[in-house]
Amino acid sequence: MKTSEIRELTLKEIEERIDTEKSLLLKLRLNHSISPLDNPMKITETRRNIARLQTILRQRNLNENK
Repeated sequence: MKTSEIRELTLKEIEERIDTEKSLLLKLRLNHSISPLDNPMKITETRRNIARLQTILRQRNLNENK
């Protein structure tokens, strides 16, 4: 997910996307511990997506408070 795509989302959509990405990350980690994933970079990609979403959410919250 690109930053430009995230910026188009509403606050509620960003929060929902964070929840889904966190649950996906948990599933990926559990599956990887049981048997190796075909593409372990999916874990890193998911973590980065969560960070991007949280960064945009934080920026919007700070801009609203000003």
